[in-house]
Amino acid sequence: MSAQKIDIENVNVPGRTYRVNAEKYQATRKALLTLLPENPPGLTQKEIQQQIPEHLPDDLFPGGQKSSWWAKTVQLDLEAKQLLVREATKPLRWHRQ
Repeated sequence: MSAQKIDIENVNVPGRTYRVNAEKYQATRKALLTLLPENPPGLTQKEIQQQIPEHLPDDLFPGGQKSSWWAKTVQLDLEAKQLLVREATKPLRWHRQ
């Protein structure tokens, strides 16, 4: 039996959708929204990638495998849906809307 899929967006490619594993997406989305603060300055990409593995279920991400890819993928989707804000700082930082 194949895994359920979900359509996601990418803020950098408006109008295009991608199909990804729904269970991994939902787990990463929940972790990212838990991890990111509601107000600036937010977290950098490096901080997100360092912290997200501890918020993900080990059965889906054994040893944090692929957590950085999933964190970035979900972050881009949530930005496209205007649930996350990208601050124009160096390095870039994100926080919840």
